[in-house]
Amino acid sequence: MTVNRLREEVCALHNELVRNGLVAWTAGNVSGRVPGEDLFVIKPSGISYDDLNPDAIVVCDLDGKVVEGDFDPSSDTAAHAYVYREMPEIGGVVHTHSTYATAWAARAEAIPCVLTAMADEFGGEIPVGPFALIGNDDIGRGIVATLSGHRSPAVLMQNHGVFTIGKDAKAAVKAAVMCEDVARTVHLARQAGDLTPIAAEDIDRLYDRYQNVYGQR
Repeated sequence: MTVNRLREEVCALHNELVRNGLVAWTAGNVSGRVPGEDLFVIKPSGISYDDLNPDAIVVCDLDGKVVEGDFDPSSDTAAHAYVYREMPEIGGVVHTHSTYATAWAARAEAIPCVLTAMADEFGGEIPVGPFALIGNDDIGRGIVATLSGHRSPAVLMQNHGVFTIGKDAKAAVKAAVMCEDVARTVHLARQAGDLTPIAAEDIDRLYDRYQNVYGQR
């Protein structure tokens, strides 16, 4: 995939954040690793989604330095760059402040695995990462420390919001959509009474089926 094609794809994926109600105003961002290169592309800082186009997407190296683009990259660029450096298998990173998932982050509370859809996509609970300030790679460090060895592609960064990872940018966007969906459902369920957890062995079976059998091959 060429850099320009990836810029087009990542630009289009930002529309999915808007369409699924995961972002407000200019908040949130999607990035994608350039296959075979020490580069990634990411949303520019503070640019309206209505004004976003492929040429506005910024190309950075894995230290977060701008290689190509007319705008400053997202304020979360250092976090994305750290994830790409430390997790070479990851091809996409997404950040949102989606309402229900961020409400769990505000409580520093993991979302328990009480839905088969959670077992399918996340392989267990959606964990909480540490509080970290924006502007350097502290958020990235928290993401990597929390998700390393964890099946979940999503982490709730305490008092901040959601970060998701995936094999590519589209997979990371899907994880962000699913994270908000289950965060809302579990929140509503808890208002009505106690939650019923799924047994660990059933989570394993559900996760294996969804990851290895579900869909077209």
